[in-house]
Amino acid sequence: MLKGLGGLGDMAKMMKAAQEAQAKMGELQQELAQIVVVGESGAGLVKARASAKGQITGLDIDPSILVPSEKEVIEDLILAAIHDAQAKAAQRTEQEMGKLAAGLGLPADFKLPF
Repeated sequence: MLKGLGGLGDMAKMMKAAQEAQAKMGELQQELAQIVVVGESGAGLVKARASAKGQITGLDIDPSILVPSEKEVIEDLILAAIHDAQAKAAQRTEQEMGKLAAGLGLPADFKLPF
């Protein structure tokens, strides 16, 4: 189609590949918003749910720890569960980005988005 234009044919292929990668990245971002990870603390007494994008979507607290004198412990457990959920979200996002990179023929350690 673009014969005689030198390297412009290759440039068109690269542009098409970049557009496809961008579309797949958009799809992945939507999927990450739907994936739920659960962070825990206190041997599961506090659980925080988050999307793989890191947005906290819920919190479950075992009623047995709701003792007013343990307020600071409860707060620490809540923060620990949230941090665990966010770490798991980041890990899941990295895994999904790695799959996308591999699907595009990029090296496994290639960092997306570009």
